[in-house]
Amino acid sequence: MPVKNSHINECALAAHKQLSFESLVASWLTFDGWEVLIPAIDHGKKTDLVVADGSSYYRIQVKSIESRYEATFVENKWKGSKIDYVIYFSRNEEWGYITPAFQECRRKLNSLGHIRFHKHQTNFLKAFKKV
Repeated sequence: MPVKNSHINECALAAHKQLSFESLVASWLTFDGWEVLIPAIDHGKKTDLVVADGSSYYRIQVKSIESRYEATFVENKWKGSKIDYVIYFSRNEEWGYITPAFQECRRKLNSLGHIRFHKHQTNFLKAFKKV
């Protein structure tokens, strides 16, 4: 069985975890039949994924948060960018939220219009179909 012998610093580990959530969303949506495009670089555009159904394209930002509480405030980190949806994952719990991109500086994660999902492919896809 493979054994991980390398140790990475906290900053690099945070980047690895974030990328794992982006990859998870891409995998789940691809499995569901969406065309998923991954920008080679997203600095300044704030687009982690672009998903298409053949005629419409949606820009998605994927975020992970270090909170156990669904009423936590999340910050708008895409101001000035054309984002359609933000998908949040709790790193500590088994839930996430799909939210339309909002214009305020911050908003409660469990606000009206934000769709909660259990951190599993079937539950995520059911929630994504509601947007």
